[in-house]
Amino acid sequence: MPGHPRAEAFKADGNKYFKGGDYKAAIAKYKEATSIDPNVPAYWSNMAACYEKILAYDEMEDAARSCIKADKNFVKGYFRLATALKAKNDLEGCIKALESGLAVNSSNGDLKRMKKELTELQRGETVAAYIRKCEEQTANGDIGGAFKTLELASRLDAGNPDIERMMARVKPKYERQEASRRSGLSPDAVAKERGDDSFKNAQFEVAIEHYTKCLDLLQRKGESQSDLAMKAHSNRAACYKQISNFDGVIEDCTAVLEVDPENVKALVRRAQAFEGVERYRFALQDVKTVLAMPYVKVGKSNMDMCNMMQHRLNRTVQQLKAGNC
Repeated sequence: MPGHPRAEAFKADGNKYFKGGDYKAAIAKYKEATSIDPNVPAYWSNMAACYEKILAYDEMEDAARSCIKADKNFVKGYFRLATALKAKNDLEGCIKALESGLAVNSSNGDLKRMKKELTELQRGETVAAYIRKCEEQTANGDIGGAFKTLELASRLDAGNPDIERMMARVKPKYERQEASRRSGLSPDAVAKERGDDSFKNAQFEVAIEHYTKCLDLLQRKGESQSDLAMKAHSNRAACYKQISNFDGVIEDCTAVLEVDPENVKALVRRAQAFEGVERYRFALQDVKTVLAMPYVKVGKSNMDMCNMMQHRLNRTVQQLKAGNC
């Protein structure tokens, strides 16, 4: 709705100055309008547009925030704020502004387009940082670290010529280094690492075969409770989870928990598997065990997941009790 008549007159004068390219004079008029009625978002939005023209991005940010304060549903205010923050290289703040605007109007083309551009820009900066890190690692002789860094970069931007150029240098050195390292490993350790390789390639059944071989070899050596055995059980449980073999998950996680009763990963996986085979009380018991642990040990994602599972499982257990009455 239009504001106070005098404020609207100042706005009209500001628009004339804006069209004529006299942005400072336009700002003065829009300020007059806001002094009369600060609750009309268009005055602040137009002022922000003027500040953008004269590259005064701090003032543009302030005007955009005042625009949003005047009307939280005025989408252009979020676009102005995002534009100012992008110019100030505050990419995180820019994306937050865009997301806030899209929460008001999810179909706004300007906001969607800028968010896409920002996401691409952030990805490019992350990839460039990975490449710089890889170059430093290579120069320091950390070939394994350099290879892992390039793998992370490749997941973000497959086919990037800079990544491929670095990979052509690093990968042969890494493979030679790995071959030398593996030649000194015991057969059980080799089997475990082959399982890891298969898991990374989503070959879960093949990975299970390798982990099983590792565990069989360790059992023959009397090392069925060694650190390597616990890793093999844990990784095989992850494979069983991927193929929905919940009984296998329960068995492997139980083997880990017999040695390490407070292993969070094993407790969470076993709880999920118990729920999968409808053993809800056992699942709830594992979840409660995790929730009783220190937050620092459990971590936010596991804590959030277990809280949700606890609510869900409590409802299910209560429903089952009611049905048996």
